[in-house]
Amino acid sequence: MDWTALALSLRLAGWTVAILLPISILAGRFLAYRRFAGKGLIEALVMLPLILPPTVFGFYLLVAFGRNSPIGGIWQEMFGHQLVFSFEGLVVASVIFNLPFAIQPAQRGFEAVGEQVREAAACCGMSPLASLRQVELPLAWPGILTAMTLTFAHTLGEFGIVLMVGGSIPGETRTIAISIYDRVQAFDDQGAGIMSAVLVGISLATIAVTYALSARIGRRLG
Repeated sequence: MDWTALALSLRLAGWTVAILLPISILAGRFLAYRRFAGKGLIEALVMLPLILPPTVFGFYLLVAFGRNSPIGGIWQEMFGHQLVFSFEGLVVASVIFNLPFAIQPAQRGFEAVGEQVREAAACCGMSPLASLRQVELPLAWPGILTAMTLTFAHTLGEFGIVLMVGGSIPGETRTIAISIYDRVQAFDDQGAGIMSAVLVGISLATIAVTYALSARIGRRLG
């Protein structure tokens, strides 16, 4: 069992969820309530990572983050190392690739709140921020929780993006998915099987906890 790779995968998933949580709330709420020209195009761009093969998306990110690119060059100047083939590069790539998993369920959660609920909060004298904290977030929380669960589970098992942007550097970019692939390539079926079972167990536990929390929240709101 490659515990280092598992710990790195959990750390990557944790950072991705932490960064995407506020983004999913702000972007999901904005897309749920606003009507504007070009909204369909923005929603399509958000969903693009679901359509493109991970290796294709990873290739474009590799080019965008490379040392000769503006982003890669600025990162190199600021931190003294390249963005690609680093844990920081994996985090940035993971955040971008998981945008649809984070934003769409949150958007559906806010859409379920209903305009009349927000109007009632405004009539009670609530500011937009107070309405968001006290009314909208509790009602939209099941969708947000689903978004974070999908993001966590998807990041944990992601292979193509990780391989393209991070490679397979032990302790730095070799995640559990890459380690499983390496074990299969080395004909270590037992090791690959153990790590795969652990990954399945973590994913099932995450989904079970999410369902339990959603049910508890639903009973409380009911």
